[in-house]
Amino acid sequence: MNILLDTHIAIWALNDDPLLSQKARKLILDPDNVIYYSVVSTWEILLKHNKDKSNLELNPELFVTYCEEAGFVPLGLYDKHVLGIQELRRPDNAPPHNDPFDQLLLAQAKTENMWFITHDRRIPEYTEKCIIAV
Repeated sequence: MNILLDTHIAIWALNDDPLLSQKARKLILDPDNVIYYSVVSTWEILLKHNKDKSNLELNPELFVTYCEEAGFVPLGLYDKHVLGIQELRRPDNAPPHNDPFDQLLLAQAKTENMWFITHDRRIPEYTEKCIIAV
């Protein structure tokens, strides 16, 4: 399987954080799966790191280095990913989800025919078959 990691999942995997669920850990460590990280996650980490360095110890350069060392494959951002956001579907009664990083990551996974591993409680409200909630 081709799997794109949500930003928090990627960070937790790199840090071997106990917050990473066993289900996610098993999928990430499965040698038959190709694990991707997105430039969108790098961008999100950069913005959060610049806003409050004390809150996020992992800077974007280290994030990229650790992802490469872990064997994660980089995924760039393309017009088809941005345009794919408008194809994401949520029920009309679902609470609003205004996180552009999550939307881009989900659109990337859907557009590239990948699975998307996330812990975010708002992501499973989308009616996309590519979501793996952990």
